[in-house]
Amino acid sequence: RYTSTLTNSTFFPVLLLFLSSPLQWDAITEMDEHNRPIHTFQVCHVMEPNQNNWLRSNWIFRQAAQKVYVELRFTLRDCNSIPWVSGTCKETFNLFYYETDESHGVKFKPSQYTKIDTIAADESFTQMDLGDRILKLNTEVREVGPISRKGLYLAFQDIGACIALVSVRVYYKKCPFTLRNLASFPDTVPRVDSSSLVEVRGACVEHAEERDTPKLYCGADGDWLVPLGKCVCSVGYEEMDGACFACRPGFYKAFTGNIKCSKCPPHSFSYGEGAAVCNCEKAFYRAERDPPTMACTRPPSPPRNVVFNLNDTCLQLEWSPPSDMGGRRDLTYNVLCKRCGPEPDQCQLCGEELRFVPRPQGLTNTTVTVMDFSAHANYTFEIESLNGVSKMINYPRSVAAITVSTDQGGPFMVGMLKKDWASQNSIALSWLEPEQISLLVVDYEVKYYEKEHEELSYSSTRTKAPSVIITGLKPSTCYVFSLRTRTSAGHSAYSPKYEYETTDDTSDMASDQGQVLVIVTAAVGGFTLLIILTLFFLITGRCQWYIKSKMSSDDKRRTNYQNGHALPYPGVKTYVDPDTYEDPTQAVHEFAKEIDPTRIRIERVIGAGEFGEVCSGRLRTLGKREIAVAIKTLKGGYVERQRRDFLREASIMGQFDDPNIIRLEGVVTRSKEAGCGQALIPVTSLTGLTDLVVLCAVISGRPVMIVVEYMENGSLDSFLRKHDGHFTVIQLVGMLRGIASGVRYLSDMGYVHRDLAARNILVNSNLVCKVSDFGLSRVLEDDPEAAYTTTGGKIPIRWTAPEAISYRKFSSASDAWSYGIVMWEVMSYGERPYWEMSNQDVILSIEEGYRLPAPMGCPVVLHQLMLHCWQKERSQRPKFTDVVSFLDKLIRNPSSLLALVEDIQGLAESPGEVVDYHVFISIGDWLDSIKMSQYKSSFVAAGFSTLDSVAQMSIEDVRRIGVVLIGHQRRIVSSIQTLRLQLLHDNGFHV
Repeated sequence: RYTSTLTNSTFFPVLLLFLSSPLQWDAITEMDEHNRPIHTFQVCHVMEPNQNNWLRSNWIFRQAAQKVYVELRFTLRDCNSIPWVSGTCKETFNLFYYETDESHGVKFKPSQYTKIDTIAADESFTQMDLGDRILKLNTEVREVGPISRKGLYLAFQDIGACIALVSVRVYYKKCPFTLRNLASFPDTVPRVDSSSLVEVRGACVEHAEERDTPKLYCGADGDWLVPLGKCVCSVGYEEMDGACFACRPGFYKAFTGNIKCSKCPPHSFSYGEGAAVCNCEKAFYRAERDPPTMACTRPPSPPRNVVFNLNDTCLQLEWSPPSDMGGRRDLTYNVLCKRCGPEPDQCQLCGEELRFVPRPQGLTNTTVTVMDFSAHANYTFEIESLNGVSKMINYPRSVAAITVSTDQGGPFMVGMLKKDWASQNSIALSWLEPEQISLLVVDYEVKYYEKEHEELSYSSTRTKAPSVIITGLKPSTCYVFSLRTRTSAGHSAYSPKYEYETTDDTSDMASDQGQVLVIVTAAVGGFTLLIILTLFFLITGRCQWYIKSKMSSDDKRRTNYQNGHALPYPGVKTYVDPDTYEDPTQAVHEFAKEIDPTRIRIERVIGAGEFGEVCSGRLRTLGKREIAVAIKTLKGGYVERQRRDFLREASIMGQFDDPNIIRLEGVVTRSKEAGCGQALIPVTSLTGLTDLVVLCAVISGRPVMIVVEYMENGSLDSFLRKHDGHFTVIQLVGMLRGIASGVRYLSDMGYVHRDLAARNILVNSNLVCKVSDFGLSRVLEDDPEAAYTTTGGKIPIRWTAPEAISYRKFSSASDAWSYGIVMWEVMSYGERPYWEMSNQDVILSIEEGYRLPAPMGCPVVLHQLMLHCWQKERSQRPKFTDVVSFLDKLIRNPSSLLALVEDIQGLAESPGEVVDYHVFISIGDWLDSIKMSQYKSSFVAAGFSTLDSVAQMSIEDVRRIGVVLIGHQRRIVSSIQTLRLQLLHDNGFHV
């Protein structure tokens, strides 16, 4: 009858039809208090008994709905206000539905219809209300589903009420089409199961592309949850108002992403829309490796102020940078040398005799030194300036030139190099000192190399005398020699090249071999002495280090267990990391008891662990009494590292003694070898070939086993899934209390578990939960805020705190996060955290602030504790001592667990004002605020005289004191739930 404002719902057209009956519903049009017409269906045959009046809707096509909602708006008259009626008047009517694949027309069989509910009114009108034209409308919503047929009928049965049906609205909820993170998500119908989410992948809007796969999850109430991933605008497009628009002229965007278009860099412009890059102006360019964000540039101008400095041995060129750098900083210089004759056109490129220091090409400094030039010659040097765009164009070279004449000073050449004598490995050379030299010769440099190798690699030697003996040469090999002088002004050019050859004289060879023999003998003796001294110092130092480390390790353990200041508090041991022992076996024997394998009887295989199979069996104690145990075995063919890692868990468990930590009975490590036929372990039963193979592996070789107490109900997650819905909330809270107590014990010992999950909690026959599986566990330092950092290993993403996932930092606070996940597993009876979401989606959703919703039937206070454990800042998460204390309060006060999350959510969604219960002083004030003052005497007569006592009332208590009308019962119970929450908050429960 009216248009809905709900955007996440789809509504069906509903037409109500008359059905043949002696007494009918009447179609009547009335005027409301604003004189607007109201079309209603009414029935009021309250004087006659045994009324059975039906009104049916048209056939409603369900479309995509799996569950529909029926909203009824109606008025109902109070029977007490109608005179002369006794038991024939009713204040309720019934709502029915019938699923069918096709319309039945006027055919109607009440027996085919299924009852949805009996509808009662919260507000009823009287004859006085009719006179005052006060219309008291009631609104009731019922859900129908799951629906599998193509459509359905609705039917309304009157059994003797005075009622007017104002409107019927039938709809189903959906997650509506939406745009999120530049991705569109279509209309999606949620699943019937309210605890299951529908994953929907979005499609990027036009001119956008995926950065991470965009996803949303459709919830049962038609709300989109947990946005993940996103799309980003393509190259040349920017985001505005949830869409991607092309960059306007003069702007560009070179990369995908949600960044704005940028104005074109200097000396560039874009002339069309959607530009990915701006084009350079005339005479400006970009290098191949220049990013699009860089301004266009041009080649530099020539160098300036070129000068030279010439002395007897070298020529130094210097210049100033160009006046115009072209807008770039990657400036380099090339030097080109030409040797010219008397005429200008007689220039030719300089040969390889000139040397440039550091080099002639790619200079970054404005200076270069030229050496080995000739005297009495004319040289022209061209200095070219270049940058990154110089080679891209046919542009006039940016060159500055200078001409240098070496008549101003020349290098001093020495006379001819003479060979005085030669041997197999040596050559003696001599020369005449230079004449007419004004500067004192500092020394001479002789350069030489093998002729076959040219001048790719050479050696040199210096001498102050005009002679030298070159040693270390190869026999019968031709060498090339050249000489130059060095004065206080620098080096001269090298002399011409001379070639001399070593000899192959056998006498020289014998002499050389004798010298070599002496040298080798002396070297061997010295090396031997060095080895002896080194070994002596190493052995001495190793012994001293071992003694010190052993004393330090023993002192540390004595401190942990004996010195009062080193313990967390008196009476609590400090955990000792088994990795601090050089020999892991020593740690096992210190913390675990060795068991004679003949006292163990294996009965059957119950599972498989990381290192081998897990069996159940019996252990004969010293008092001849047998107890049930679980036996972890190390599979055959193990290496020593596997044995050490396997026993490491026993070294850890042996240090714990708490009712909520799995108890270690002992280990088997020292048994003698035996074959499969020489069983050290009596076998009582074999269930199959698998068991036989396992037992033979255990009792052959050297069996290694860890024996722990037997937990009859196995792991907590599988136990809860097997007994879904079988436990009370108090029983579940008791399980959570035991787990928290066990982790508190570990935390007090300075120990972090790292892998708290329901699969690692074991349950015995008395429903006592005990923490187990210490394979991922690590020690904490004395600092309670310390965290363990690991560089490897697998991490259980769904149970691990964000800082432990990102930085591998584990602490008691990260265990608190994991405990919150365990709480969620327990309250959902072993459901998988985050359902079918991938690990990457879980990480992203947590970073964006998403937290798991409360499971069905979860008390508010428990979900609030979960959220407290999932605080992003680890310092704000609760300590396990506080968790245990809080759960103890809940167990002592079970009424605090009555408020369920779904009740509170429903209350928050209901219309009306939010009531502050702090202002109430008496029961009367409270009842006046909810317009139920007629029941004041009933509450007092039943003994409910304080707000605290009212907060403990149940729906049965409300009925027992005389509240008969269903609408009144609902209002009072809803108000009691809100009152209860307020009182819980006042008592320290953070709701």
